[in-house]
This record gives sequence, C-alpha cells and structure tokens, in this order.
Amino acid sequence: MSFSLEDPMVLREIIVDHYKNPRNFEDVKDPGYVTVHMDSASCIDDIYIHVLVKDGVIADCKWHGKGCAISTASTSILTEMMIGKKKEEAYRLMDDFNRMLMGEEYDKDELGEAIAFINVNRQPSRITCANIGWRGMKKALEQEDKHD
Repeated sequence: MSFSLEDPMVLREIIVDHYKNPRNFEDVKDPGYVTVHMDSASCIDDIYIHVLVKDGVIADCKWHGKGCAISTASTSILTEMMIGKKKEEAYRLMDDFNRMLMGEEYDKDELGEAIAFINVNRQPSRITCANIGWRGMKKALEQEDKHD
C-alpha cells in the first residue's frame, strides 16, 4: 500500500519517528567542523549544528541539544538531507523549505521528508521550531563560506 506524503497520518508518522529516533544526533568536538549554537526565547529549543564541508560538499552534518518535537524532527530530517549536497544545493533546499513554511510556492519533489512540515504555517508560532535547525545550517554554511 502506498501513501501520499500529503496524507496527514504519514506526515505525523515521519515527525514522530524523527522525534523519537533523531538521526545524526551527536556532539562533535572536531575543530574541522563549523559549529553553530541556536536557541529560542519562546521554546525549549537549544541546539548545536555541526557541519563539515570538503571541496564545497557537505561531507557530514551532526547536531545535538534539546528541542520540542517539531524542532527535533525537523533538524533530524535536515541533517539527513544535507549530507552529500553541494553548498549551492543546500542553500536552495533551505530556501525551498522556508518558502514552504511561509505558504509560498516551493518544489515539493526536492524536499523529501521535510514536506512533513507543510502544515506548520497553520500554527505560526511553530514555524520558528521547524526552521531553527535550518537557520543554524545556513549560518554554519555562511561561516564556512567566509573561511573558503
């Protein structure tokens, strides 16, 4: 049986799975990684994004900290999506994700499991939760760009 990624139960299952079993959840001390700290004044979200870029490609991406279900699941999906992407691709995906969160036009074929957050804009206060990791990734890549 196949499911549509727009099926609310499938979207919920994706979020719950990544919340209960976050991917790439690891504190990194390697100085080769760019590390960015992100927190929220309005939520418990307090996370660190660790990104390793080699030859313009995201070779690895880890994260750790604490967060609500939305930020945890979203950051988990983010890290899975980013590994192996060229920086230009990563920036494009981050922009697409934010367009989706804002209810603007986006390429749903590019977003994979991140499409699970399509309805977050129905609760505007949750948009910050959904994109905290994504903003951290963008900040980390911008820092990395300065060192190129």
